[in-house]
Amino acid sequence: MKLAFRSFAIATRCLTALACVAALALSAGIANAQTPFYQAYGNDLVGPPGTLIRSEPMMFAPAGAQAYRVLYRSTGLHGEPVAVSGVIIVPPGPAPAGGRPIVAWAHPTTGVVPHCAPSLAIFVFQQMAGLRQLIEQGVVVAATDYPGLGTPGPHPYLVGDSEARSVIDSVRAARELPGVGSGNMFAVWGHSQGGQASLYTGLIAKSYAPELRLVGVAAAAPATSLVTLMGDDFKTSGGKNLTAMTLWSWSRVFGAPIDKVVVPEAIPTVDRLAGECIESIFDIVARRRTEKPLEEQFLSVPNIANVEPWRSLATRNSPGALPSQIPLFLAQGTTDDLVRPEVTRAYMQRQCKAGGRVTMIWVPGVGHGLVARDSADAAVAWMMDRFSGRPAPSDCGRQSQASAQ
Repeated sequence: MKLAFRSFAIATRCLTALACVAALALSAGIANAQTPFYQAYGNDLVGPPGTLIRSEPMMFAPAGAQAYRVLYRSTGLHGEPVAVSGVIIVPPGPAPAGGRPIVAWAHPTTGVVPHCAPSLAIFVFQQMAGLRQLIEQGVVVAATDYPGLGTPGPHPYLVGDSEARSVIDSVRAARELPGVGSGNMFAVWGHSQGGQASLYTGLIAKSYAPELRLVGVAAAAPATSLVTLMGDDFKTSGGKNLTAMTLWSWSRVFGAPIDKVVVPEAIPTVDRLAGECIESIFDIVARRRTEKPLEEQFLSVPNIANVEPWRSLATRNSPGALPSQIPLFLAQGTTDDLVRPEVTRAYMQRQCKAGGRVTMIWVPGVGHGLVARDSADAAVAWMMDRFSGRPAPSDCGRQSQASAQ
């Protein structure tokens, strides 16, 4: 997570009528698209998933690249057509004969309501770990917002299939832009929530987009066991923030009864947290102030991971092992207190047991927020090797160099 001034970005956007309307809509569980660009009507949704609805150029892309804000078609939770927004960055110069490789960047948690879309952020390009390195090597980067961010909300937070479809369809949409070409190779690279999205992309890519070729999955501190996260890791201040967003989103997306697990006095705080975004360390500090009341009164049950339908939803959105032919890169900070090292280690061991090839990078002394930034060079090098057809290395069977935290 790069340092950026989301607080300023939010304050600026809150001056607009649309942002005020979105804020007022929170109590009803609905939120409007941020601007007309993000709104799709009727015929806009007619067409195959991954086709563009509209695009517009963006300024300040790195390394001479051309960036586009895009709105494209995707598939919703129940198979219905939905519009999803995002950003696509294309390296300078004409595409090579076989088309350019594409990396789909799956972002970490930014929020659960439309104004938290990364494509709206002032420092959107700085948020994408490894972006400059990828552009300099001729790779297109497709960065989805996920459904309900930018576009009408709420966002289905930590819902694996929803995230993965929007990731894959961003790759399809990128192929329609000038300078990309008709190549079909892509990799996916994500952090935290985006790590979960990356793993789900690996699980559904072959069936959802058989015309594309996924060469590898890279994930930094991925959310792999939501039951563990909800029952254990979310006892920290940062964890309470994520728990609140999960409960708020799932109560609206799935109709799960939030009042059965949250005390009435805590609901206003949960609503306020749902309306705040995360782009920088400054936002995390601000959210900790908002979250303070939850340290006194929050859950009405000892462990929401043991209460239905929350447990079933958490289990359903915890990724299984990838198909063994898909190579996997994992990065984990050794001092992460949200996605603990032993949880990521367990997922690595599960993938190894399934016959996969896993590269495991431990980042000493790094917590949850900076692990994608600090592992980006290794992730980019690993993905470029996959694009070049080099056999994937594997750390399966080797003694881990990091002790559980």
